[in-house]
Amino acid sequence: MSDHHDIDAGLLPEITAIQGSLTQQVHHVMKQAILALDFPPGVSLRKAPICERLGVSRAPVSEAIARLAAEGLVDVVPQSGTRVSYFSMDEIREGAFLREALELATVAKVARDLTEDQRRLLNRNLRLQEVLIEDGDSVGFYQADEEFHDLLMEFTGYRRLSEVAQTVSLQVSRARMLILPTPGRAAETLVEHRAIFDAICQRDERAAQDAMRHHLGQLLPRIELLEDHKQELFKPTTRRTHSAE
Repeated sequence: MSDHHDIDAGLLPEITAIQGSLTQQVHHVMKQAILALDFPPGVSLRKAPICERLGVSRAPVSEAIARLAAEGLVDVVPQSGTRVSYFSMDEIREGAFLREALELATVAKVARDLTEDQRRLLNRNLRLQEVLIEDGDSVGFYQADEEFHDLLMEFTGYRRLSEVAQTVSLQVSRARMLILPTPGRAAETLVEHRAIFDAICQRDERAAQDAMRHHLGQLLPRIELLEDHKQELFKPTTRRTHSAE
């Protein structure tokens, strides 16, 4: 993919339905477009079309881009403009490592403390996942999948946990969108979620952690495979170079 491709600002939704300041609203819609790969790695982020599409001045767009740069989703290159960051396998591996540490601690605590209301909410989420698979709704399934993990973190009682997990694994979340359409993966994911749920319901901390470790362990090998097939989306410095030596 050429660095000279511009984003399609028409893909951005209206910001009127989003809470917060103008900068927060602009940041939210741009971040979602990057995570959903509507704005893929390497494309140029020109401010004028974004301002025009969202009906805002340059200031909130500039501030939103600065936030996205701080989050590692955008590169601001002097004299060259701003573009969506390429994937970095180093950052993805680090994010997956940190996310796993949080997820394993989470399921152990939830297995100890699960309430009946929490069990019902998790079960309802799993039933929703099943319906979304039947409907072939991969984007809806991705959201339900995220909600499953968010619910588990919420049930620990630690308010900042979900936010911290999302922050450390932003690059992982974005890369996951690349493998969403993989045939059969959603159904496998549901089986893995059920195994986690069953172990939690049995209050078996070790089994819950083993099931979560297995579930999270499916991700990196799939992304590494994609690195070979979609090299244009990855930072050249993080691509495997040993074959060229």
